[in-house]
This record gives sequence, structure tokens and C-alpha cells, in this order.
Amino acid sequence: MQLFYNVEDKPKFLQLLVFALQQLLSIMTATLVVPVIIGNNMSPAAALFGAGVGTLVYATITKRKSPVFLGSSFAFIGSMFAAFAGGVSMSLGYLGLILGAVFAGLVYVVIALVVKAVGVEWINKLMPASVIGPTVAIIGLSLAGNAVGDVLKFASFDAANSVYVMTTKGWLGLLCALVTLFTVIICSTYGKKWGRLIPFIFGILGGYAVAGIFTIIGYAAGVDALKLIDVTPFTALLTDGAVTLNTFISVPDFTFLTAFKGIGEVTPNYIGTIAVAYIPVAFVVFAEHLADHKNISSIIERDLLKEPGLHRTLLGDGIGSMAGAFFGGCPNTTYGESVGCVAITRNASVYTIITAAIMSIVIAFVAPFIAFVTSIPSCVMGGVCMALYGFIAVSGLKMVQKVDLNVNKNLFVVSAILISGIGGMALKIGQITLTAVACPLILGIIVNLIVSKAKDVE
Repeated sequence: MQLFYNVEDKPKFLQLLVFALQQLLSIMTATLVVPVIIGNNMSPAAALFGAGVGTLVYATITKRKSPVFLGSSFAFIGSMFAAFAGGVSMSLGYLGLILGAVFAGLVYVVIALVVKAVGVEWINKLMPASVIGPTVAIIGLSLAGNAVGDVLKFASFDAANSVYVMTTKGWLGLLCALVTLFTVIICSTYGKKWGRLIPFIFGILGGYAVAGIFTIIGYAAGVDALKLIDVTPFTALLTDGAVTLNTFISVPDFTFLTAFKGIGEVTPNYIGTIAVAYIPVAFVVFAEHLADHKNISSIIERDLLKEPGLHRTLLGDGIGSMAGAFFGGCPNTTYGESVGCVAITRNASVYTIITAAIMSIVIAFVAPFIAFVTSIPSCVMGGVCMALYGFIAVSGLKMVQKVDLNVNKNLFVVSAILISGIGGMALKIGQITLTAVACPLILGIIVNLIVSKAKDVE
């Protein structure tokens, strides 16, 4: 792939700000959603701040050679719930979030030390292109349901027949999603340099503008079906209906501020509960870490597992997660949305990632911007995600092109991963959840080990 900006390239300052904003928009919604799901008064702004800090840590440890943004990890949601369920108070639950991130980060640190000592060739043998390629495709395909669900958020889902029943609001939401998607596509394919570099900004603004027009008409005419944008985030900025300093600047509720109050309540049993909840999940996320870095390596045509090295990417991810959870409570992970943004825009500049991280830290204090992002309708972000997740899937399929599928042993490995992944094979074993990405990857590794000694007979 011909890149507009390579990893070490540094765009001009104003361009850099725009590119960074696009990266931020691509990952922001997912990053903000995790603390909302967990509840317990967790701050989305603090999670965004933690993601920025974690990304800066990652960029530093990887010697600014890996253009990946870290965001709140969905894989640890069950673990985070366990932190609050096992605690006797809110403050202990917050402390559990930090302890859990430390446990998960230490798993990465230990694996990084092992990789540093023995190298990465064993990983390439364990997970060749026939394993990694379809796994990367599954990362995108497993998110397809989320994208479609967002696109049709305002439609009514008939679970009995597994079909969306369109309503007036559903049709309008679909229109906004398609405007967003088509704007991204047109900018990426027909646009000049700026159009191809920031298609997501144009797409989001286009979709939001259409949704805004319907919403304004809806409020003017008193028709709820036209109200696509939730204005609550904006009205919440007002104090008794008046504009105050808090309307523009708001200090996030950082996790450590509450967590330190629970230190006196810690017991060995609670520490054990947190360890059991977080450590196994860390091994699952490790598999996804490998797939993401294999994917971004194929996009930038550099093997990140060798330079800066898997030990550095793991160390950066692990310590970045610890740092992120200290502020925002959420362990971080590499984001497929970030990788997809790099692939579509062909901007792999690590300075864009670093600027996006700094921007996320600053924006965490800017209440109106957080309100704006929170107000973006799901249908608009669904249109964006259809492109992002699709590119992730296609990136994996491009890796599969290098595999000779006329050879039965390769065919079985790829088919086992694709069918289990598309079929949604996810298993919950006690406190451990093997995701619809982890299960296919593990199955693919096992099948590959079984057939690896077979001759290449077509």
C-alpha cells in the first residue's frame, strides 16, 4: 500500500491537528462507551484521558515506530464488573479496577520478557499467515453486527424473525448512516489529498448535519420521530439553565481519587478475586494484540514484531493499560478502529497518533466537545464503522491471499477460523470469557498444530 505519510513522517502542524482529530473521532465513541456500560459513576472523560496517557506510554516504549492508538478494552468489561461486585464499597471497587489493570499489565510484562529472551520465530510458526489472516478478518467481521445495529438503531428489531422492522425514525437513521458511509467512500476514492486523508471527518460532519436538520424540524414541529440527535449532553452543560465556567471546562472524576479511599478495605480474598477476574482475560487480549500488530504490519509493510519488537509492543500495551486505568479505570488495548483509520486514510504517521493522544488528554477537560461526541447519533457512527470494520476484515483477507488454499491443510485451518468466528463462537468459563475472536484463534492454532507436519498435497 502506497502511504501518504509513513510512520516517521511528520505532517505540518495544522494538518497534524486535523489528522489527529480524525483518529480521535474514530476511537472516541468506543472508548467512552465502556465506562458508561460499567456504570458506578465511572467518568467517560477520565477514560478518554487514560486512553491518551496509555497511548503516549505505548508510543514511548515502542520508540515511536508503531502507529496504534490504545483505547478502553471491551474484553475486560466482565472483569470490571467483578471488581465492583467483589468490593464492599464504591471506593474499593475503584481500587479493584486499578489492581486488575496492574495484574493484566504484569501478564504482558512477563510475556514480553519471555519474547525478549527467546525471540518471535516461535510465534510465526505457531501463527502463520493461514492463522493470522482469517483471525484479522474475524476481528472486522465479528464487529459487523455492532455496525449494522448502530445503523438501524432507530428501527425496531423483531427477535423472533431476526429482522429489523423499519419505522419513520428507522428510515431517517438509515439515511443518515448512508450519507455518512457514502461521504467517506466518495472522499476516499474521488477526493483529492485532503479528501482521502480525512474522509471520516467529512463523513461524520455530513451525517451529523443531516441528523441535525431533521432534529431541528422535529423540535419545531413537535415530532419525536424526527429527533435523531439527543440534546441532553448539551443541556447538561447548563447550571440552572445558565452558562457558567463548568459549561466549558470540567475536571474528570479520575479513578485514583476514589480508589485511594478504599485502601484500608483491601483483603487477600478481594485481591484473589481481582486476580482471577483479570489475569486469564489478559491472555485472551494478548492473542488479539498479536492479530492487531500483524494487521498494522501488513498495512505499513513493516514487521512490528521484529522492529520495534513484540516485547516492546507488549510492554507498551501492558504499562499503558496500567497508566490508563490509574486515571480512567479502563485497561487499554490496541484499537481496530485506529488500524482501520490508518488503512483507509493511508496516514501511518506516528506523530498523528501522538498528537491524537495529547488531544484526548486536553479534550477530556473540554465539556462541550465531550457533549458533541456523546451526542453523535449511533446511526452516524454506524456508517463510519461499516467502513472501518470492513477494512479490518479485508486486511485479513489480503493476508489469506498469500496462503495456498489448494493445499488441504491450509484450507482446514482457514475454514475452521472463519466458520467459528462468523458463527460467533464465544465461550464463558467461570469468570473468563473467550471472545468470538479468541476462540477462532485458539481453534486455528490447534488445527494448525495438528496438520503442520502434513505434506503440501493439493
